[in-house]
Amino acid sequence: MEQGGQGQSEITKILNEWNQGDEAAKERLLEFVYVEMKRQARYLMSRERADHTLQPTALVHEAFMKMGNASGIVWESRGHFYGVVSRLMRQILVDHARHHATEKRGANAIHFSTDDIDVPVEERADSILIVDQALKRLAEIDERQARVVEMRFFAGMSNEEIAEALDISERTAAREWQSARLWLYRELNR
Repeated sequence: MEQGGQGQSEITKILNEWNQGDEAAKERLLEFVYVEMKRQARYLMSRERADHTLQPTALVHEAFMKMGNASGIVWESRGHFYGVVSRLMRQILVDHARHHATEKRGANAIHFSTDDIDVPVEERADSILIVDQALKRLAEIDERQARVVEMRFFAGMSNEEIAEALDISERTAAREWQSARLWLYRELNR
């Protein structure tokens, strides 16, 4: 439902209403953001097995429920909202990977590269946990680069979408992605 400037301004208006305590705003917001959230979830799940236990719709609903239950978030903009969505989807996938890794203790470790997004979550459970730990270390060094990786890897956001979410130029988003990717490569291949 999100289309062009009109949808963007409506989303911002609804986020402001939510900030002011309007509980019904959450439901109205879902009408406008569901398609984009589903697109992000489909991106994350597109390379998964058909019988994967976590489906895009479930990922969207769980992320939206967590958002609705969170307190203290002051929505700044549409971009901020989608940035939070990417972080929540990351947390959900990491939790899913932790659960799966616990079930398969003793299996061989999975090696990960930043280009290795085609490996299903169940097969890359250990890798997702490794990336999550690396992102935590990167955030201590450079919070913005960690956010760029999170949005790119876990939400499939483009440089343009990342730039909007972080209020930076698209060129800066691309530069931050390249720098973070190099750092991750070195960190994960020690």
